Amino acid sequence: MTIKRYGTGIIMTFMILFLTSAMTLLAFREGGFDEMLFLKGVIIAAVFLLQYNILGIVFKHIDRLSLLIADFLCIIGIVMLYRMNPDAGDRQFIWILVGNALMIVALNIIRKANNFGKANFVFMVLAVAMLAIPLILPSRLGTSNWLRIGPFSFQPSEFVKILFLIVTAFFLSTKNRKRDMWPYFLFTIACVGLLVFSKDLGTALLFAGTFLIVFYVATGSLGITLLSLGAFAGGALVSYQLFDHVKVRVEVWKDPWATYDGQGYQIVQGLLAIASGGLLGTGLGNGMPTSIPVHETDYIFAAIAEEFGNIVAIAIIGLYIVFIVRGILIAMGARTKFSKLLVFGATCMLSLQSFIIIGGVIKLIPLTGITMPFVSLGGSSMMSSMILLGIIEGVAVNNGELDEAEISEMGGGIE
Repeated sequence: MTIKRYGTGIIMTFMILFLTSAMTLLAFREGGFDEMLFLKGVIIAAVFLLQYNILGIVFKHIDRLSLLIADFLCIIGIVMLYRMNPDAGDRQFIWILVGNALMIVALNIIRKANNFGKANFVFMVLAVAMLAIPLILPSRLGTSNWLRIGPFSFQPSEFVKILFLIVTAFFLSTKNRKRDMWPYFLFTIACVGLLVFSKDLGTALLFAGTFLIVFYVATGSLGITLLSLGAFAGGALVSYQLFDHVKVRVEVWKDPWATYDGQGYQIVQGLLAIASGGLLGTGLGNGMPTSIPVHETDYIFAAIAEEFGNIVAIAIIGLYIVFIVRGILIAMGARTKFSKLLVFGATCMLSLQSFIIIGGVIKLIPLTGITMPFVSLGGSSMMSSMILLGIIEGVAVNNGELDEAEISEMGGGIE
């Protein structure tokens, strides 16, 4: 344990050095010295140091490596945002603070929760309503998949992720017969269908992919999994035939250069940014990431690759992979099937989301327009990502506390 904490301490030190040196460099980039930007870097570094150490003291069984990975991704994202748009960096820092508060709340709820029982049916109704409202009342509350209430706007789908995972873990851990799961199947179809109609194709793919993976892991039912995969594939084909926006996404993905002056401009600019960065990058402040449309959200990975290089871009992918491994290990150590599936689902959703958007940016799959967890600008995205992290950490803390109690009981028995 001491060696492990010593190792994570070294990682945290490196992260703080990276953050402070990057913010110092940005403070000098206009020829003078921006004292306020430098001070913001110091404050942000202090916040991450306090967060890591306080959480480690209060929750001694917290999974420090998962926390560090999330923190490092947040740091890379906020540095890049301050480089491109300082106002966006300020907003992101506020959302990181809010997200950390929500993470702690989620951690405490999950470490003591069972499976929420009949409340899951309330969660199902609430989730469907949250996805349907933007379609029913777009002129009053917002458009597409966004809701606006007064001065605030948010994406309901980001918070429906949490409800979807809880409902998924409940049904797959408590219902042994497939015929008892029909409400869950209908719920999943409703969620994916509403997301498709709201043109939120990335989140629809995310929900469908999470369902397929978690369902197969929980039940081992290859037949139903393949049937569901076929149904989703058929739905994707029908969507391509019925919805023009789906056709446009696919055609642009196939040949973005053919529509460079229009729909393909974003993809081409992203690819050019990644190529111009090369292995080591152009250097922080030396690239042109703002030439990429939506560079603060969907295409922040391309912006990072341009200035920090492909080696850092690959390292970010590696961080997500390590995050997956840590999540699986935490799931394996959980005592109840509900906890196992909940933490596995949270890990799956965060990982799928990251690879869907990265795959779209590098033209591996059609671009779907979702955020990069912990990195992209966005309050809804940051809050939901932090809540998912809180779920993972809540199970990790519970695992550690139960292990400690069992060891204590064994020691007492021997005496």
